[in-house]
Amino acid sequence: MPGPASKRRIPASQPGMADPHQLFDDTSSAQSRGYGAQRGPSGLGYPTASASPQEAFLSDPVSNMAMAYGSSLAAQGKELVDKNIDRFIPVTKLKYYFAVDTLYVGKKLGLLFFPYLHQDWEVQYQQDTPVAPRFDVNAPDLYIPAMAFITYILVAGLALGTQDRFSPDLLGLQASSALAWLTLEVLAILLSLYLLTVNTDLTTIDLVAFLGYKYVGMIGGVLMGLLFGKIGYYLVLGWCCISIFVFMIRTLRLKILAEAAAEGVPVRGARNQLRMYLTMAVAAAQPLLMYWLTFHLVR
Repeated sequence: MPGPASKRRIPASQPGMADPHQLFDDTSSAQSRGYGAQRGPSGLGYPTASASPQEAFLSDPVSNMAMAYGSSLAAQGKELVDKNIDRFIPVTKLKYYFAVDTLYVGKKLGLLFFPYLHQDWEVQYQQDTPVAPRFDVNAPDLYIPAMAFITYILVAGLALGTQDRFSPDLLGLQASSALAWLTLEVLAILLSLYLLTVNTDLTTIDLVAFLGYKYVGMIGGVLMGLLFGKIGYYLVLGWCCISIFVFMIRTLRLKILAEAAAEGVPVRGARNQLRMYLTMAVAAAQPLLMYWLTFHLVR
């Protein structure tokens, strides 16, 4: 007689073994263990977000040192570039010539058209340094010459367009011709001052400024020529030519003839005669160039 039904002993599953009657592996415990390994600082059981690559890079001491070194190199490079630029292009001096305001521009334009009414032509100084143009109408500036040159090119393009002769090449030739004549003027005056051994505070930028004032009269002549024909052109240009001649004589007289102006009487001698001739030649060249650069724009 058989004994009581024998019970089958099922071996207990070991931790590393899966249940043979289970179709799929239970991975919930592994996931819970995985999530449990990264607890948030608040203890709520949420996983902590991993740090971004940027934060990891910034938190690295080596990267911080590299960034500081890069900033130092950039600052040194900027200082070197500024120093070299100032050596070839006097940026600090150029700022002086553009220190103008609306009141100065209005007074200067009036002085260019009506120099006969002006009495005091002396440039004002403050501690051996000339004051900014906006405080002294006699001081040279580059704002009016630069704007007048650009306006002259635009007016020349307008004049050529009204005559059906406009082309980019012709307009470029007009601009390059004006710049070439200005460069030749500056070089000729500098060479003359060197040969005559003239001790003057007249700088190259001053020459560019004084010689660039003639573009104002050229603009007026061409505009009047477009509106009233050749009669208006010759009348206005003639007035502007006489005005720029007087303006240049009274301005350069104090720069080139500094010795005679300081003593108050004309100094006798061949050297001072040559200086006077140089002043007259520079002043006389302005009307000639004004006519040469504009007569073909009015028909």
